[in-house]
Amino acid sequence: MNEVSPARPLSPEAALDTLGTLLPGMPRLRQGEVWIVGAGPGDPGLLTLHALSALLQADVLVHDALIDPRTLALARPDAVRIFAGKRGGRPSTHQDDITATLVDQARRGFRVVRLKGGDPFIFGRGGEEVAELVAQGIPHRVIPGLTSGLAGLSAVGIPATCRGVNQALFLATGHGAGSRPTPDGIDWTLVGRLNQPVILYMSLRNLPFILDGLGQGGMADTLPAAVVASATTLEERVVITTKGELLETIRREGLEAPAIVVLGEIVRCHHTLRQVVTQAVETASDRA
Repeated sequence: MNEVSPARPLSPEAALDTLGTLLPGMPRLRQGEVWIVGAGPGDPGLLTLHALSALLQADVLVHDALIDPRTLALARPDAVRIFAGKRGGRPSTHQDDITATLVDQARRGFRVVRLKGGDPFIFGRGGEEVAELVAQGIPHRVIPGLTSGLAGLSAVGIPATCRGVNQALFLATGHGAGSRPTPDGIDWTLVGRLNQPVILYMSLRNLPFILDGLGQGGMADTLPAAVVASATTLEERVVITTKGELLETIRREGLEAPAIVVLGEIVRCHHTLRQVVTQAVETASDRA
């Protein structure tokens, strides 16, 4: 548990009043209540107003490992921060312990915020946490967040959908992929036949297996591919390559999680759209 010494104590009510001019009637986080809050892909500027409201009201903040420190700093100085990081391949807080902490802190009468990267219900295990809160009779609210697989791509000029390019897309996690298909796993061969973009979360470890399946389904090695690491953060990196060169590119560039992998013709839009975004920012800076 990491505690921050109070600097200038501010009541939840007073903190919430600071948002009054932005959105009157913001919901109140009550004592003994838990809000499951999506923090978006990383950049604090991509928080929703409801997420910011939650941070200003929380007595206890139970947060993931990938939450930007600038986002954590938005919480009240006297709020208790509890680290509940889960990182693949590294020592992590067990999910049952996280849920037990939420229940315990709520029963103690605290206003609790469970802050999760991206959106809580997209590969974030938010559903499991809410199910346990319901089972334990703990009042709760879910605050959606921008998911990294979509917002992270938009931020670097890769549109998830583009007219004339694709009519659908496939979002998947590679976390559960193994050395062989499982009864409840994804048939990557079938996915390779879709001829639609594939966006992968948490896939770096199992990417060789995934790419092999996609190739067996007919996905060509020449198909454009990209990796967006640490999307929208100060450490963001974007690498454009092809499906056939993807593994070697990741190795050569030293790319690590958190990373979004995307395969599909939408990647070709990156160069053009990134130029447009850069020019717009430079023009705005010149005018200022």
